[in-house]
Amino acid sequence: MARPAELLVVDGYNVIHKSQRYMGLVDQPSGRLGDTDPFDRARQLLIADVAAYAQGRYEAVVVFDAAGNVSPERPNLTVAGVRTVFSPTGEDADSVIERLVTEARHHVRAVTVITSDNTIRATVGGVPVTRVSSDVLIADVGAIVEDVRAANEERNHQHLTLEDRLDPKTRQKLDRLLGRL
Repeated sequence: MARPAELLVVDGYNVIHKSQRYMGLVDQPSGRLGDTDPFDRARQLLIADVAAYAQGRYEAVVVFDAAGNVSPERPNLTVAGVRTVFSPTGEDADSVIERLVTEARHHVRAVTVITSDNTIRATVGGVPVTRVSSDVLIADVGAIVEDVRAANEERNHQHLTLEDRLDPKTRQKLDRLLGRL
């Protein structure tokens, strides 16, 4: 029987508040009618970034504290392979993270928790749990974004003309015909 992928649990607002990449999107309109939540775009970008980071290595879950949200009744959804969990009314995200880690431990499943919250880091520590700072995820996501940007830039500059796409033998024949040789 195949072992399940390692569980990646991300403390959503902890990561968002640690990076200008996400906080720069706070208070920008989401484009969805009736949605006035100032963190909507930051959450969407974080989920997309976690999906890129996880890429088959992890089963990813991003946990958000719904207690102070504009809309505390947000649904728990899976987007781009990332499960999004909003803590229920009366419960904070820390408790949800601790519960997810405890469930994984009972199934002897490896877990990585991403947070810089010292209380969570202290309560979820131990085998088989790896604790990673939010800053590490932010740096790794930045590297992924840069790699994608560089790959796109390189791809956009390659083979822009028919002449660039010719194999050397055909190009030499064309050059002879055009009197370039």
